[in-house]
Amino acid sequence: MTDEAQADIGGAKVMMYSTAICPYCIRAERFLHAKGVTDIAKVRVDLEPARRVEMMNRTGRRTVPQIYIGQTHVGGFDDLVALDRAGKLDPLLQAG
Repeated sequence: MTDEAQADIGGAKVMMYSTAICPYCIRAERFLHAKGVTDIAKVRVDLEPARRVEMMNRTGRRTVPQIYIGQTHVGGFDDLVALDRAGKLDPLLQAG
């Protein structure tokens, strides 16, 4: 994670690249809240185009959300749900 991205998440262990009008970003945030995550650092790529470039370089993806738990790139909303269904999300959240 870049120093700039690390600074953005502060004490949060979950960071999400997002935009204001992305329905999957909203669903991912709600899902994480339901899992007990109270602090999600959001990086708004619609307000900061350079951050979108950063996101694409880090993840190889163009779409939002792109979610990190600690240093682990989870992916988007569907990836987050798949990780939970596989029983791997809770251990990842607890490890951070």
